[in-house]
Amino acid sequence: MEVLSTTSHTIRKITAGNDTLVQDELAVEEPLEIRIKYWEKGRQIARNISVTMRTPGCDPELALGFLFTEGVVHHYNQIEKVATDPFDNNVLTVELKADEKPVLGSSERNFYTTSSCGVCGKSSIEAIKTHSTYQFLESDISVGKEILFTLKDRLREQQQVFESTGGLHASALFSPQGDFLMLREDVGRHNALDKIIGSALIQNMLPLTEKLLLLSGRASFELLQKASMAGIKIIAAIGAPSSLAVEVAEESGITLIGFLKNDGFNIYTGFSRVTEL
Repeated sequence: MEVLSTTSHTIRKITAGNDTLVQDELAVEEPLEIRIKYWEKGRQIARNISVTMRTPGCDPELALGFLFTEGVVHHYNQIEKVATDPFDNNVLTVELKADEKPVLGSSERNFYTTSSCGVCGKSSIEAIKTHSTYQFLESDISVGKEILFTLKDRLREQQQVFESTGGLHASALFSPQGDFLMLREDVGRHNALDKIIGSALIQNMLPLTEKLLLLSGRASFELLQKASMAGIKIIAAIGAPSSLAVEVAEESGITLIGFLKNDGFNIYTGFSRVTEL
């Protein structure tokens, strides 16, 4: 079955003195049910972990990135296979190897996540907190001011779907020298980042201590927490950070940059990692 990230819809386009019917491209939003299978006392257990509203595409990366950033799994070698339901593209199962157990206590969800909220459905404030083995890793990464000035345009060049719909968030990885490495898009900003981290997990790239993360929108608490789980030390956002995002950045030793433009930005934490100032 073909996976579509956009769909066409006939709309009336109204301008001063003009009223026309045109075809508009919309970002697809559909639910993805993430299930996990594991062995316990000689029998295989199947459990629903979450339903998240997402843009179809890179679903295995999304599921694995979600499970990793929730602390349910820690390494790709724990995974036996990832399979989409043959009768429903919106259901995906991650099966663990026979001797592996998921850490389900850190994922106390009511099994529903909207595209705009990556922590909705958590059963308590304590359940929001996740702890990464990479959180306090040391890193010598730094980035020049002039490199940061170029990143917004480089992101735009890569965001082909965003250009056609205006409806998708993006997360992208760059080298400290500004080389583009990876981009993922989704109607949910947290899903876009989970797809990035899931891809890195599959490719054995973690921790991402020597990579720079660029966010197409604002920097929220949930995005900082997910980035911290992956060991990311420099995050630049085109939008604004929240107060809790800044707090997480400080606690995790992350350099957080907001309001990134072609000729300016704000540094909220970790000033020393930005050079040429």
